[in-house]
Amino acid sequence: MSSAIVTRFAPSPTGLLHLGHAYSALFAFEAATRSGGHFLLRIEDIDFTRCRQEFEAGILEDLAWLGLEWETPVRRQSDHRHEYVIVAEQLRVRGLLYPCFCTRKDIQREIDASGAAPHGPEGPLYPGLCRSLSDDERQSRIASGESFAMRLDLNRAIAEAGDHLEWMDLERGLQRAQPEILGDVVLVRKDIGCSYHLAVVIDDALQRVTRITRGVDLFEATHVQRLLQALLSLPTPEYHHHPLICDPDGKRLAKRDEAETLRSLKSRGLSPHELRRRFEFA
Repeated sequence: MSSAIVTRFAPSPTGLLHLGHAYSALFAFEAATRSGGHFLLRIEDIDFTRCRQEFEAGILEDLAWLGLEWETPVRRQSDHRHEYVIVAEQLRVRGLLYPCFCTRKDIQREIDASGAAPHGPEGPLYPGLCRSLSDDERQSRIASGESFAMRLDLNRAIAEAGDHLEWMDLERGLQRAQPEILGDVVLVRKDIGCSYHLAVVIDDALQRVTRITRGVDLFEATHVQRLLQALLSLPTPEYHHHPLICDPDGKRLAKRDEAETLRSLKSRGLSPHELRRRFEFA
């Protein structure tokens, strides 16, 4: 691998940026510039039910205020949905995806009835209600107009890709992929026609990202993404899952908790240099 790396910062325009986003963007930018490499900005806006144009404009404004520069054009996932659909269909034809008609209530009802559902880092795993449906039943339910998502058949995927997949994490060292901790994940959401896991591995490969820098909260996602890279014959970047920025109570910053935004900090007179110095990037 060349010493000049390619990194990316990939926010979703579902709200304004906060300190945690600033740290992650600066972390990626500094890694790229120190190596004489390239820093990319990607807008992950496939979830049209939550993304807003005004938030995207705010992201660009805040990153420019931080002093970051990125290559253009910026890749927006909403412009490339057809690419994800094509790849998902290829996986389906290979027998690696299956339609799931379950609602959240269906899944919770099954979990409650079982009394001992396997758990992963994000909670109870999908109990496989639709995995063993016959082709006839699947086609009948689809033809009737019943909505469905597409899930990864994990056992088949591991059988095809092998169970000795690895990646290098600069924070934790060589890691062995354990996608079973996430179970049969959704790769095609019924409402938006894609999912984060599928889109991100396609984008990183197409943009030739060589180092993925992101928060440690996404560490577990790497297990299934490494599996997808193997299934799709995509290169595996190195990873650096950095620590999270937390509030005074030790809770990680999040949009849903209304963490203080960069726009608010700017209005109170905080300068980009002060912010960089707080993060030790100055």
